[in-house]
Amino acid sequence: MKRLLALVMALSLVAGGCSASAEDGPVVVLASWTGEEEKAFRQVLDAFKADTGIDYLYEGTRAVDQVLASDVQRGTPPDVAVLPNAGVLAKYQKSGDLLPLDEDLSAAVTRSFSPQWVRLQQIGTEKVYAVAVKADLKSLIWYNPARLTGIRPTTFAGLREYSAGLAAAGGTPWCVGMGAPPASGWPGTDWIEDILLHSAGPGKYWQWAAGGLEWTSPEVKQAWLDWGSVLEPAAIRGGTAAALLTDFGDAGKPMFTDPPGCALEHQASFIMSRYQNFQRPDGTFPKPGTDFDFLPFPGRDVSEVAADLAGMFQDTPGARKLIEFLASEKAQRIWPSIPRANAFSANGKVGLDVYPDQVSRRVADTITTASALCFDASDLMPATMTGAFHRAVLEYLSNRDRLEILLKQLDDVQKSIQPGEWLNIHCGQ
Repeated sequence: MKRLLALVMALSLVAGGCSASAEDGPVVVLASWTGEEEKAFRQVLDAFKADTGIDYLYEGTRAVDQVLASDVQRGTPPDVAVLPNAGVLAKYQKSGDLLPLDEDLSAAVTRSFSPQWVRLQQIGTEKVYAVAVKADLKSLIWYNPARLTGIRPTTFAGLREYSAGLAAAGGTPWCVGMGAPPASGWPGTDWIEDILLHSAGPGKYWQWAAGGLEWTSPEVKQAWLDWGSVLEPAAIRGGTAAALLTDFGDAGKPMFTDPPGCALEHQASFIMSRYQNFQRPDGTFPKPGTDFDFLPFPGRDVSEVAADLAGMFQDTPGARKLIEFLASEKAQRIWPSIPRANAFSANGKVGLDVYPDQVSRRVADTITTASALCFDASDLMPATMTGAFHRAVLEYLSNRDRLEILLKQLDDVQKSIQPGEWLNIHCGQ
């Protein structure tokens, strides 16, 4: 219904001879947020309207890429679109539909974001094309601080030893859920990416994401082997079958049962929202710092991140003012300040005081000050490669003996993709 109303309003503006992109008309904004996330983003847009007097027309849809592609094809793109990853946004940059930010707008970004984030927002070019509306930190391992005592592992070998020791003592180390239709398997791709990034380094990582490093290369193969060595079937709650069937959002629930069903989970910062909404039998909810905390992924000092990125598709005064506002400290403080929203800003001028707890402040501090940041590699790969990666992860968990075959199959997919389909988005360093 909301989409229908948005389309009717947009069509009526055009039919009346008054484009929605006119200087005194509403700014048309397209994004993937619905439900509670839409409510949160509308608070940002309402603040923009209050500051500038410019109204907005918002459309939220989970099929944001498909809707945007259709709008672009018809010649009626929104003024501003917020896309869920850099790979989707870069596709429109390559086609010329996404507009680069001019000197003034680029300055608004460069004075508010670290050099690492400025580079990421250039999406593989020499110009700034995007503003990170909100960001997530991916290189995290979550645990219950009341149950993980003593020295915490700081190396991958230490993590493996801790996991094996816990399993040997009769515990279950890992909460694992691969379910995420229609993209089941992506939690496993995050594992492979983190292991490769922290062992081989950012250079090899972006080379692989850009199609320049084979899946059968020693570095990539070792990342798969390392993942398998940590997630032995006995180390997974419920075993491999349970991991394949469990939804990623539910995988961490057993961390908060008594006794705990598992001790650790590899997941991005957005999982904090899920944790805080797990109601226990006594009616209480897990609290950050008390019931859950995180370890940085062991290895090199680098972090994998994801971001929802706003880009300009119409060069209008309203669109320019919205992009400038979205980059501002004022706008970037709104969403993180909403209770239990667990949204994080990449804007370095947003103080840590906006975050409600110490765990969130540590996440935000890493996002804004890390010396090296890399976008999620599977988000940057062509869709055919990403889909094959997802399927290979699921097959590998089911049968570890198939690794050689799976990696060769992934090499074949990689070779079948035209060079122009790959992106070359370097890490921010």
